[in-house]
Amino acid sequence: MHASKGDRLVVHGRVVGQQDHTVEIVEVLGPKGNPPYRVRDDKGHETIMSPGPDSVVDHRRASDVT
Repeated sequence: MHASKGDRLVVHGRVVGQQDHTVEIVEVLGPKGNPPYRVRDDKGHETIMSPGPDSVVDHRRASDVT
């Protein structure tokens, strides 16, 4: 998994009815775009994530989404 600052990380729901969770990558802490990532959710909360197999990187920048 490789990402850049501004990409979005989508964590898919694990059970039926659970929504996907999308966060913006604000800093890449690993070498060459690898995890861990500092991420920010839509409420402004920041945390560090090492995404699992239920996650994908959306390379559209958060500013590209309308």
